[in-house]
Amino acid sequence: MIGKEIRMERILDRNTGRAVIIPMDHGFTMGQIDGLLNMSETISRISDGGANAIILHKGMVKAGHRRHGRDIGLIVHLSASTSLNPDPNDKVLVCTVEEAIALGADAVSIHINLGAPNESKMLEAAGEISRDCTRWGMPLLIMIYARGQGVDGSSPAAVGHCVRVAEELGADLIKTTYTGDPVSFARIVKACSVPVLIAGGEKAGDLETLEAIRDSVAAGGAGVCVGRNAFQREQPREFVHAVCSVVHELVPPKEALEQP
Repeated sequence: MIGKEIRMERILDRNTGRAVIIPMDHGFTMGQIDGLLNMSETISRISDGGANAIILHKGMVKAGHRRHGRDIGLIVHLSASTSLNPDPNDKVLVCTVEEAIALGADAVSIHINLGAPNESKMLEAAGEISRDCTRWGMPLLIMIYARGQGVDGSSPAAVGHCVRVAEELGADLIKTTYTGDPVSFARIVKACSVPVLIAGGEKAGDLETLEAIRDSVAAGGAGVCVGRNAFQREQPREFVHAVCSVVHELVPPKEALEQP
């Protein structure tokens, strides 16, 4: 496990055991969207804001490689789909653990949608990736959501099921939906043996986003994976700095937004 432990130290803050991770894999799904048009510039701002790690697809690693300034952890995303697909919830593997290692990744991530028509294929792929991660000592972040027809993906039962599936698959980190309620989220986190981070979701107001992050951390969450809610801000560096203050220093949201 020593390889995983060393790499995990590049993702989770050593003092708090929590992380602020900025996924920037959205271009594969959504195309050339605002915030991801100049990857080097955006990654520099995110890094300068204090984020622990970023998530990229393999082809974007060169575009976002840090050549100066503050370092940042690299998670290579292994699965994908596009919004043009009749079933955009159908994630397939587009990269391997070995490729991620060659790219210098500190961890890898995959995406699973429980309840989707091709759930079984995503679970099978996740099992294979988990095996390879154990073999190579590579931390695995599983992004997992309940997105079946008629399913309330933010209900405690659905979120709890997602977390349990990811844990049983061998995840080292789990990203999932916040239940919106710190009491129910605390029960989910307490029943899981690995760090659970909440997804940022679609872009929301600064204070609203930080309050949800604060509540999740207070409930025992390990931080946040926030994408569009970070890189599509007018001032992404400043907002990421505020997020890091809430996650790592437990600064109240309003005070975090007022920091220089």
